Amino acid sequence: MTSRLTRAAAAGAALAVSTGAFAACSSEPETTPDDVITVFAPQDTDVDLEENAFTKLIEEKFDVELEFETTTWDGDAAAEKRQISLASGDYPDAYMLIPWVDQFSGEELVKLGGQGVIVQLDDLIGEDTPHLTAAFEKEPGFEELATSADGNIWGIPAWNDCYHCSYPSKLWMNSAWLDELDLEQPTTPEELRTVLEAFKTQDPNGNGEADEIPLSASGGGALLSYLMNPFVYTAEMYQNAEGVTPAALGTDGGEVVLQPTRDEWREAISYVTSLYEDGLIDEGAFTQNGEALTAKGNNAESEILGSVAVMHPWFVTEDSEGDRYTEYDAVPPLTGPAGDDTFWSAGGAGAAPGATFVITNRASEAKQKTLMEILDFMVSYEGHLLGEFGVEGVNWAEPDKGEVALDEDTEPNFKVLTPPEGEGLNNSWGPIAQFFSDAEFRNSQVTATDIYTAEGYERRLFEATQLYEGHESDDLFPYWEVKISGETATELAPIQTNVENFVVQASAEFVTGARDIDSDDDWADFQQNLTDLGAERYVEIYQEAWDAAE
Repeated sequence: MTSRLTRAAAAGAALAVSTGAFAACSSEPETTPDDVITVFAPQDTDVDLEENAFTKLIEEKFDVELEFETTTWDGDAAAEKRQISLASGDYPDAYMLIPWVDQFSGEELVKLGGQGVIVQLDDLIGEDTPHLTAAFEKEPGFEELATSADGNIWGIPAWNDCYHCSYPSKLWMNSAWLDELDLEQPTTPEELRTVLEAFKTQDPNGNGEADEIPLSASGGGALLSYLMNPFVYTAEMYQNAEGVTPAALGTDGGEVVLQPTRDEWREAISYVTSLYEDGLIDEGAFTQNGEALTAKGNNAESEILGSVAVMHPWFVTEDSEGDRYTEYDAVPPLTGPAGDDTFWSAGGAGAAPGATFVITNRASEAKQKTLMEILDFMVSYEGHLLGEFGVEGVNWAEPDKGEVALDEDTEPNFKVLTPPEGEGLNNSWGPIAQFFSDAEFRNSQVTATDIYTAEGYERRLFEATQLYEGHESDDLFPYWEVKISGETATELAPIQTNVENFVVQASAEFVTGARDIDSDDDWADFQQNLTDLGAERYVEIYQEAWDAAE
């Protein structure tokens, strides 16, 4: 996982590359025979897509050979390589991506479609795609998400009805440290300060050293969202949404508002700054990646993390020292001047506008048909299990009698298995194949009732998320309901990228002291910077589009 803050500049650069290069790559590129399909996809470190078991299954089932151009699961690198691939003109037949790594934005789809680089899918959806058609009928929002602002379907997004993803800005706190210091979970911003101060000064890990990190994060997005929402509604941006999702926007009485222009936002960032100044927030919280955070969580010498702002507690692995895998529990939204609001993402990281699957003009009509059939298979129940999880009997199995589904009121349909160490790692495409995970599918997975085991981890997240549900802010801006296309979309794109990336940058600068949040001059400069970047027009475009959608 790569820091959103450190990726902001790269994202802006990538968009500049893409908008300048798309026109150059719209001519017909060279292609391969109809039975050889080339695919651009992210590849995890333990996976070889060329030799993958699911790849072999697809090749046999559809009588094709798949050739992969791969990138990493690092958002920066993946986005950059995808843009370079497109700009080169020597791009593949299809792109199959992971939404929380990198995906095509709505504006990219319309631009690429208009230039003939990607193929319109509307006429390819029908008799040859019964499972995709049924999924659209079952979840109308899925088809709406797939439909671009110009009314066409240029790509297919991942529909992932991920309950715990819908409330991504959680705080996970070390309950063992709370018990050691005879403290309760905090319920207000000032109570949180008190707990963090105790973590810093009272040696809760008992090693006699001042090595405790009271509060950490990876990238800062969840950290700012969790800490600022008690003061003012503050969204969190996903890994794939740099400058694309209008995260800095909120609403006030039916009017679209740029949240960083509000006095309440200044108060909120001032609170976060005070925690940082007192040494209560990890200096690496805004810049470190997931690997660095996990190294701290699994620190062999002693337990050093007091709390971490992330979607789920992946920063401590099951094989970590002692009992620390079981020691982190979610803290409900804090109650502050604005109440106990939290950020709700309207469906989670896997249901972001845009597309993870597109077909390019390199693909012949025969390839297009085959690619849609492959996609349809991955949407099917059988294909989903094989594609996301792997081989039956090795990576997943039917439930045994007495086993319980994640939703205990639902009949269990499958369970994920843990193969022996080093085995079964190259049997699936993982999230690349996760196109239709509706609530029925996800909630029917067998999940252990002990939430502090690896087998009960999903239930742990489910129960933690229930602490956040019902605290959604009335100031949330439902940008997914807004469609912007044509010349307005072209005008909006650079403004949105510049404003959103600047807010990310300036937020970190205020917290870390590069800008002084208490200085009226610095605050005025910040507001002028936003104005110069087109903030007023940014709000105006979204207000007009929102009004038109109602």
